[in-house]
Amino acid sequence: MNIQTRIINVVMYFHRRTLLRFSVLEAAGFVLLWAALGLSSACSSKGGAGDPAAPQVRSAVPVTVASVVQRTVPVEVRAIGTGEAYSTVSVKAMVNGEITRVNFVEGQDVKKKDLLFAIDSRAYEAALKQAEANLARDVAQEKNAVDQAQRYNGLYAQGIMPKQTADQYQTNLDALEEAIRSDKAAVETARVLLSYCSIYSPLDGRTGSLLIHQGNVVKANDTVSMVVINQIAPIYVDFSVPEQFLPEIKRHMAIGKLKVRAVIPNDPGPPEEGDLSFVNNTVDSNTGTILLKGTFPNPQRRLWPGQFVNVILTLSATPNAIIVPTRAIQTGQEGQFVFVVKSDRTVEMRPVVVGASLDADTVIEKGVRVGETVVTDGQLRLVPGSKVEIKSGLQATEVKSS
Repeated sequence: MNIQTRIINVVMYFHRRTLLRFSVLEAAGFVLLWAALGLSSACSSKGGAGDPAAPQVRSAVPVTVASVVQRTVPVEVRAIGTGEAYSTVSVKAMVNGEITRVNFVEGQDVKKKDLLFAIDSRAYEAALKQAEANLARDVAQEKNAVDQAQRYNGLYAQGIMPKQTADQYQTNLDALEEAIRSDKAAVETARVLLSYCSIYSPLDGRTGSLLIHQGNVVKANDTVSMVVINQIAPIYVDFSVPEQFLPEIKRHMAIGKLKVRAVIPNDPGPPEEGDLSFVNNTVDSNTGTILLKGTFPNPQRRLWPGQFVNVILTLSATPNAIIVPTRAIQTGQEGQFVFVVKSDRTVEMRPVVVGASLDADTVIEKGVRVGETVVTDGQLRLVPGSKVEIKSGLQATEVKSS
């Protein structure tokens, strides 16, 4: 029923009630009804919110944007790795005795041939002196035996002495010569045992916990180590990668050294850089991965044995790759997409084919062109055709014509 019909009906109602002498209360109700009809008519004539023909006004959505760029992108394999000492030595005593001195503190960096421990050497010094004395005695006896052997051999040659006597003196000389060789070996053994009383570091490294203290008595080659030294400069980083990367790794290793970076969690410093130095000779059948090792110079001791790090193995580089910030990429029911800002400040939803990720950026194999502008923040309020307002800062860039 339109507004004209309603007015006619009200007028007819008023006319009938006039004839019947309607009450004051009914007249007041008529006035209110007439005002309501007038208001409804005014709203209808202006087009209310429920009118489908009424124009809808939408405000611009604030967003941040970034430009699509092109650059060379490395082809990388990422994994979790752990530090491993380049060399580990468990220091043990080679002789029995009391520890008379410890020449380092726990956790100290030591150099090769630095004195670590001293063992009571008095008994070994005495043994060396005794061995040297035995050698000197036999050497003196040898000189006399040489003279006698020469004399009796001469007498035998002249026919004065029987051959048996000459052979006896020659035998004594030969026995003394063998005794001297034995004495020399005993002297050398005593010197070696005495040298074991001073224990030196076999490599450059860092000492661990001190397990044997001054005053303790140690045994030769005991099961308990006195201290463990780890060489951490250089240092290994062990990591495993899926076996499908093995052919690619072997192919690039045949060309030259592969670079490895170790990113230390919660460390603001740059990654440590090294070279891939080891590929295991078997694939782990349980996990389908293969063990690799990278060697790092580690001059500042930032990497530590047993430490977890994020490893990045660089295989090659892809030139002229299309790059967008990773946070610009959204996932919908039909796959991944980005919002591209057009020249009129409206957005277009563009499906994309995503490639490798690199830090905060992602390679786009198909879907956008270099120089286009994509939305990096504020996508939740956007639909295709939405008007946008680009916020300053935070990667905001000038919108380029699409």
